Amino acid sequence: MFPEMGRVIIVALMIVIPLCLIYRKAGFHPAWALLVFLPGFGLLLIFLQLGLMPWPNQQDKPGES
Repeated sequence: MFPEMGRVIIVALMIVIPLCLIYRKAGFHPAWALLVFLPGFGLLLIFLQLGLMPWPNQQDKPGES
């Protein structure tokens, strides 16, 4: 039983740690990466959030829309 739990924890960390880094670089709170654990549509929510919301650390440059 424990080896399976160990594998689950390792895989979870392999998913959450990079997502935390992406969220931090985008200017969001890294805890949003925990959405990936919502069954069914958690990863979809992450993609929608990162793809459609304006990033807080994005600076508007003159001449760009």
